[in-house]
Amino acid sequence: MTGQHGEPPVAATDRSASGRRPALYWLLVLLLAAEATLLAVATAYLLVEILTVRPDSYASAAAILVLTLIATVWLGAIVVGALRGRGWIRGAAIVWQVLQIAVGVGSLQGTFANPSVGLWLIVPAVLVVVLLLVPSVVAVTSARDDAPPRTY
Repeated sequence: MTGQHGEPPVAATDRSASGRRPALYWLLVLLLAAEATLLAVATAYLLVEILTVRPDSYASAAAILVLTLIATVWLGAIVVGALRGRGWIRGAAIVWQVLQIAVGVGSLQGTFANPSVGLWLIVPAVLVVVLLLVPSVVAVTSARDDAPPRTY
């Protein structure tokens, strides 16, 4: 039996055979993309603030801006890796979610506690960690690079 235009049939277990990915995978990508977008907005806001408002410490403001920019790029890379089905994104995404949970827990306590901010950080982070561990999502995000590692 041959496929369209005479090519051999593709095995049903091949991820590229069907363009269908589980709904939970798309929920994961959506949550990661939303986090990346919100972090990009926060980075833009910090950039505008450092240019328009005199901070108490330019060094601290610049450091926070650079760290936020690095985190934005990192989270963007995770989203791209997730769309490509790469296996490395699970570890990277879990690290980000742990950091996000830590900030969320910090938002729940202390002098300037804001429970709504804490919950908006903790709930999606826990959901992303759970989604990253669902077997159907693990199956989709298990692609490895075929090239051997470089030695320098």
